[in-house]
Amino acid sequence: MSENIKTDDGLEQKTNAQQQPERTNILEPQRKKPRSKVSLIWIIPIVALVIALSLAVKAIWERGPTIEVSFRTADGLEAGKTNVRYKQVNIGLVRQIKLASDNSHVIAQIELTKDNRNFAAKDSRFWVVRPRIGTTGVSGIDTLLSGSYIEVDGGKISEEQTDFVGLETPPVVPSDVPGKIFFLTADNLGSLDIGSPIYYRRMNVGQITAYNLSEDGKHVELQTFIRSPYDKFVTTDARFWQASGVDVSLNASGFSLNTQSLASIVTGGVAFGYPENSNAGIAPIKSQFTLWNSKVDALKVPDGKPRKIVMYFDTSLRGLAAGAPIDFMGINIGDVTAINVEFEPNYRKLRMRVDAVLYPSRLANGKEMDPTGTIFRSFIQQGWRAQMRTGNLLTGQNYIAFDKFNKAKPVTLIHHEGDLVEVPTIPPELNSLQAQVSEIADKVSKFPINEIGADVRKTLKSMNTTIDSTDKLVKQLDTKVAPDFQATLNDARKTMQSTESVLSGDAPLQQDLRKVLQQVTRTAASLQLMSDYIEQHPESLIRGKKGEIKNAK
Repeated sequence: MSENIKTDDGLEQKTNAQQQPERTNILEPQRKKPRSKVSLIWIIPIVALVIALSLAVKAIWERGPTIEVSFRTADGLEAGKTNVRYKQVNIGLVRQIKLASDNSHVIAQIELTKDNRNFAAKDSRFWVVRPRIGTTGVSGIDTLLSGSYIEVDGGKISEEQTDFVGLETPPVVPSDVPGKIFFLTADNLGSLDIGSPIYYRRMNVGQITAYNLSEDGKHVELQTFIRSPYDKFVTTDARFWQASGVDVSLNASGFSLNTQSLASIVTGGVAFGYPENSNAGIAPIKSQFTLWNSKVDALKVPDGKPRKIVMYFDTSLRGLAAGAPIDFMGINIGDVTAINVEFEPNYRKLRMRVDAVLYPSRLANGKEMDPTGTIFRSFIQQGWRAQMRTGNLLTGQNYIAFDKFNKAKPVTLIHHEGDLVEVPTIPPELNSLQAQVSEIADKVSKFPINEIGADVRKTLKSMNTTIDSTDKLVKQLDTKVAPDFQATLNDARKTMQSTESVLSGDAPLQQDLRKVLQQVTRTAASLQLMSDYIEQHPESLIRGKKGEIKNAK
């Protein structure tokens, strides 16, 4: 048997296996197995893989709950970059932002850290911090450089949830601030807003945190927060009033200006207090109070049961409006509630109707002003009437005065259905004045002004003639009489000088005159004695003196 053998030089040779002798004790060469070696280049990827796996395990281990917060828009938010912070500490990251199924809002998927899973509490609040300018001030300025982020206010309820509705504005009061919540009811919101301050003795002690309309739409309900320890000053007898703007009043005491603070003028505010000598206890949390329009209304003594009255006027009620006071000797005892007009049958005549309410309790003896009482009826019989008067000349506002008029015609009270009482009225003073002016105008129109004017013209003409004559007379006096009168004065002056020289003490005439006067004096004395004697002895005129008769015998 032959077989081919391949030599070293690559040639094949045929050999006869039978011819080949058996070789013994010859070792055949054996191949050595190659050694397995690991290259150093694989160490780096392996280490990186280990590090990555450890980081992944750590991330999964530290990973907290995933929550979803809905916002109106994604303004300022960016997936993978926007942080979630609490007091400037990162507690989570926005992983994904997507639109809601109805496209009405966006949903931010937030991944919280493991140690901060308590921020998934049911009462937690989330909002986007961005630059804002509002009535409470400017906030979020730092986000102009660092970018917006989501702020969270951790809740206190142990129950957790995964879906939240984000706030569009930051909450006014953080949940960790101690204090109490109270509710106010007002007729309208006025200038108040979320964040408006609340004052106690002009100190800022709280804020308005929320407001909404009541279910019937007739009132506004406000939620307020009073910080501790000032919340203990809110008693069950506390009175709240609007302290917005400036309260200006002008009365008999002068001009007064009142405001809580400069901030309240711009942003508005609420103040509270309580009546004097109040000793009420501390109000519990979430107590309800009424918000009054002014401090005067809030602190006044509560009115008792109102009494309805109606008044009719035959004149215009311009200047009178609902809310106008009803005055009784300077005391406000009621208010006007409505003004309307009523037509009599066949529309031939109309009259103005004024509805009002009286508060008898505003007087010390309130029963005296009760329209349904006998005393009020007696007042009407004595001439008490309701009259519209001017309250302010600048604004033209009027009010109703209840006063006594001695010349008023006697009337009786009219009672309508229920407790409604019709109070008699008297025309306003202005209408009476207009009637008097009209009467005077009628008399003036009948006055003979034309005839008087003609007589005045005649008189003036006569006066002009007299003035002309007088002027001529004066001229004649100046030209004729005056020179003669001057000469006469000169002669009189000379005569006076001569008389003075004659009456001088050294003149003979003066001496003779003095002697004559002495003799006249003695003669007058003798005549006085004789007249006295004759008066005492009238018979002496016939018989003579008694001494002379005796001498004659």
